[in-house]
Amino acid sequence: MASPSSSRYASSSLAAACLLLLALFSANFEPTEAQVGACYGMMGNNLPPPAEVVQLYQQNNIWRMRLYDPNRDALAALRDSGIEVILGVPNSDLQHLNNWGDALWWVQQYVQNFYPAVKIKYIAVGNEVSPMYNAALASAVLPAMRNIYNALVSMGLHEQVEMTVKVSTAIDMTLLGNSYPPSAGAFRDDIRWFVDPIVGFLSSVNAPLLANIYTYFSYRDNPGSISLPYALMSSQSVSVWDNGLGYTNLFDAMLDATYSAVERVGGWNVDVVVSESGWPSGGAGEATTMDNARAYVNNLVAHVKGGSPKKPNKFIETYFFAMFDENQKDPELEKNFGLFYPWKQSKYNVYYGATRDWNVVPGSELSNATSSLVSAT
Repeated sequence: MASPSSSRYASSSLAAACLLLLALFSANFEPTEAQVGACYGMMGNNLPPPAEVVQLYQQNNIWRMRLYDPNRDALAALRDSGIEVILGVPNSDLQHLNNWGDALWWVQQYVQNFYPAVKIKYIAVGNEVSPMYNAALASAVLPAMRNIYNALVSMGLHEQVEMTVKVSTAIDMTLLGNSYPPSAGAFRDDIRWFVDPIVGFLSSVNAPLLANIYTYFSYRDNPGSISLPYALMSSQSVSVWDNGLGYTNLFDAMLDATYSAVERVGGWNVDVVVSESGWPSGGAGEATTMDNARAYVNNLVAHVKGGSPKKPNKFIETYFFAMFDENQKDPELEKNFGLFYPWKQSKYNVYYGATRDWNVVPGSELSNATSSLVSAT
């Protein structure tokens, strides 16, 4: 065993080396390149004000944010912050935005009035709208997307030299009828009326599909067939071979299944942005521990730069759900996905924007060492 003084020296040297590598990395990339984002949900009565939230993003090197609705205070705080934004259209507004005048007003109020001081990258028209359970609401998604897009065009906001505002919608994995193996990924036959035209629209305007991908729920619902290391992205060995592609983690398998489903309906040029992903640190449920949440988040941060087996070396744009624990979420489990407590303390150490060559295994000596390293820096 090393002496305390030699351990401190080793930690200091390793920390300095990491900082040097991070500085060299940052010098060659834009602030948002190869970095993850976080979803700024507001379903809590104890959250800090938006100005402090924006500062927290900046202080922690998080340069992408997802907003679920066009909160004016949040948009004002985001001015000149450098943070790229997914701006959400709430599901409750979808049917109103089937009216051209309402869509034009929405874009004027929440995009034109803030852009480009607020770096709006995507407009997410609806979140996880289910065509299986609410066909009427699902029918309103694509017309609202078209109206928002046409309003952007009319104002010259859809394409500018420095940035392009893309219009999309966010889906969940229940729309996939098949996801195994990833190359066989396909949307459910009974919702093709909903998803096919949306993919066609995204293809025609060169916009990505937003997908909420949670390995946690797949593991929770299938613990007998999905191992915890595979779900946590902690496994070093291939668990699934698919047409010569090896999958060491469930996240890649779910992402590539989504790509396959999109391609199967003609969206060969449509990218997939992971608009939500995360792991609960508490609450009733399988494997809901702080250690597992920390392992998943750190492993995913380290992984996104390298792409998936189907799309190697292609940065996976990913947003963690969520920035904070939100005490008004329901069910109880969903109150525990936050990266930070409402009083702005990080729940666990995370290497936002940094890269590593290892995976974090819950409770391992390496995971404890990485925590000490971050604390030392």
